[in-house]
Amino acid sequence: MKDPLSIASELAISTLTTRAPIATELAAKFSAAGFKLALVGGPVRDAILGRLGNDLDFTTDARPDATKKILEKWADAIWETGREFGTIAGKRGDVTVEITTYRSENYDPESRKPEVAFGDSIAGDLLRRDFTVNAMALELTTTPPTFIDLFDGVGDLAKQIIRTPGKPEDSFSDDPLRMMRAARFISQLNFSVDPAVATAITNMAERIKIISAERIRDELTKTLMSQNPRLGLTLLVETGLANFILPELPKLKLEIDEHHHHKDVYEHTLKVLEQAIALEDRLGGPNLVIRLAALMHDIGKPKTRELIPGGGVSFHHHEVVGARMTKERLKALRFSNEEIEDVSKLVFLHLRFHGYGTGEWTDSAVRRYIRDAENLLVHLHVLTRADCTTRNQRKAELLAKTYDSLEERITKLMEEEELEKIRPDLDGRQIMEILNLRPSPLVGAAYQYLLDLRMEQGPLGAEKAKEELLNWWRVNAPKN
Repeated sequence: MKDPLSIASELAISTLTTRAPIATELAAKFSAAGFKLALVGGPVRDAILGRLGNDLDFTTDARPDATKKILEKWADAIWETGREFGTIAGKRGDVTVEITTYRSENYDPESRKPEVAFGDSIAGDLLRRDFTVNAMALELTTTPPTFIDLFDGVGDLAKQIIRTPGKPEDSFSDDPLRMMRAARFISQLNFSVDPAVATAITNMAERIKIISAERIRDELTKTLMSQNPRLGLTLLVETGLANFILPELPKLKLEIDEHHHHKDVYEHTLKVLEQAIALEDRLGGPNLVIRLAALMHDIGKPKTRELIPGGGVSFHHHEVVGARMTKERLKALRFSNEEIEDVSKLVFLHLRFHGYGTGEWTDSAVRRYIRDAENLLVHLHVLTRADCTTRNQRKAELLAKTYDSLEERITKLMEEEELEKIRPDLDGRQIMEILNLRPSPLVGAAYQYLLDLRMEQGPLGAEKAKEELLNWWRVNAPKN
């Protein structure tokens, strides 16, 4: 019976040979030049799992100049942005490679940026890696290739656990971002964390403050876009790390007493996120905006919570407060302006559907719904449907049926009136001609008035619109 290491080695070699045969060709180039080359880190883990991608990481005893010389003859293009850290990258066909010289690192306690020292042994290089499942290597310049696993990464892969090669406190002290990477990996791989890792994160969470907002954003995004973001988000909250990067999330754990019952907002939020993910096919696949909106949609509730005499709780205008809070948090995390605006708008609109009772929607209400959502209409459909987490099957079916009816109304009106292109019956130039105005705020006010009429009554036609405009002007014209 084969041992786990042999099995892992065979799986990795088989996957690499099938999906990235040029790795063997590259290894031959390094061997001919007298150097070693090993596939390392995440690609080894993924090769064992049979899911190797087109981004390959290697480590070598060759110094960067020698690596560059070899790549110049092999790759279609190369770049040296990581040279300071011993990394030369290249691309051939659709495969991208990063080749890093064996190295050890010393960290300034107040910085994530290491002082790099090149090494001569792969053992020291693997020890500095974040987790054991990423600290395996496949030496390709030996015959046959040599599988290297000094920290039982194969065992942890089989146990589906995230553990550090050395003491987790040392690893997280060197690079606090690794605490977030632990959350990301358990979400991507459906793993759990070693208790020692969770304890270290809990004790060292505040150290994440030395990490830039951009890097935190990137790790949070990868966690959110993973297969099971609930796992990573739960780790962030339970260890206290979320208090420093996304404090709005743990604050959703509102106290519930026997007299003032309400839904568990934190658990509800995670459920909405999962249900939104299940509906993402409507958006063409995994979608960061909808996942962020689902995560943030109720963050205004803690600030708007009011106890109702006699029992119950209200959260009036939490969508307004939540939209403002969402904008502030995403801005602090350096998300793009477009992402900030889109997510904030969805948070602001997520209750709009419930403001129309059980379906008593006028055509004007439907038009406004479409107009306010603009290019995020399908996102709003997904978020609104995902926001139903009631266990009452009858209530859930009624809400779904009512929203089905709304979507049918939207489709019908959009076909009849081309609502995505909705404009007033008169444009700005026509308004200025009729009222004898030059460009000014008055023109904008008149335009908005006609647009509101269009939303309320549907198409008016040019003559009726002119009549309504003149009526408006009699009331709103400046008094001399």
